[in-house]
Amino acid sequence: MTDVLLGADGRPKCRWPLGDELYEDYHDAEWGRGWDDDIVLYEKIALEGFQAGLSWITVLRKRAAFRDAFAGFDPDVVAKYGDREVEAMLSNAGIIRHRGKIESAINNAKRAIEMIEEFGSLAAYCWRFAAAASQTAPRSFEDLAAITEASTALSKGLKRRGWSFVGPTTMHAFMQAAGMVNDHLVGCWAREPCERRRLDLVARYAG
Repeated sequence: MTDVLLGADGRPKCRWPLGDELYEDYHDAEWGRGWDDDIVLYEKIALEGFQAGLSWITVLRKRAAFRDAFAGFDPDVVAKYGDREVEAMLSNAGIIRHRGKIESAINNAKRAIEMIEEFGSLAAYCWRFAAAASQTAPRSFEDLAAITEASTALSKGLKRRGWSFVGPTTMHAFMQAAGMVNDHLVGCWAREPCERRRLDLVARYAG
């Protein structure tokens, strides 16, 4: 079976989101689109951490509840969360109720603020790793990696700065979602616009 098929809108696209409207919309409008807004990047890192061990669609279906619980993923707000907010989230059936992941997201908000102060933005730090990422255009799912040298380096850099739930596999998924790696398959309609945006941001932050 080919890994590029026609979606509900008649456009050729990666096969993995097809059959689920929410998932297909995510593929079309968000995944790999080249994000450099710090709130968006923090949200993506946090949600990739929650996804560990689960399917991404599970997280995606709970994202609205996550955004409510985490104040729209504004790190300045989340960094102030304490025991009361943690306990409230552990009682919130709308999100993934995992104490370690919740506490990690709060810790990472504090680390994000430190990084913004040090580098000017979270994007300025993270997008540097896009320049080192392998960009061989994938033609099938078999061409997609789970871990790369770039994601390993990003993981190590964040861990040195106190981040948690940022292993190299999680960071590769983050880099894919943020567009630092363009893993839309050859033949997917979204590949070219995502690649143009990726190159623009690499030039801005790592050029």
